[in-house]
Amino acid sequence: QVQLVESGGGLVQAGGSLRLSCATSRRTFSINAMGWFRQAPGKEREFVGAISWRGGTTYYADSVRGRFAISGDSAKNTVYLQMDSLKPEDTAVYYCAAGLTNNPLKSYEYAHWGQGTQVTVSS
Repeated sequence: QVQLVESGGGLVQAGGSLRLSCATSRRTFSINAMGWFRQAPGKEREFVGAISWRGGTTYYADSVRGRFAISGDSAKNTVYLQMDSLKPEDTAVYYCAAGLTNNPLKSYEYAHWGQGTQVTVSS
């Protein structure tokens, strides 16, 4: 079983920045994409961004495009989410995901999930 270890969440004022990191517990070849999802209280889990190891293609939700940047290292199965210009509506638990996917935007495509890290943006 592959475990994902996340770090980097916290409390920040609106307009500030945070950087989330996620690494796999062991090397595996059953991953071709890694992504980030988030879930705010009372809301469904939503897609934030993803990176495919096939050419390094990145994907973003419209709500974060231009403010967030995803990057990673396919050799280490490690992914980062740089979050700038944070807004109070970005407040949520952020989850890292990894898997062998055909559609990196869909949560059901991912077999492995992190425990989540809280991001809180104050106004």
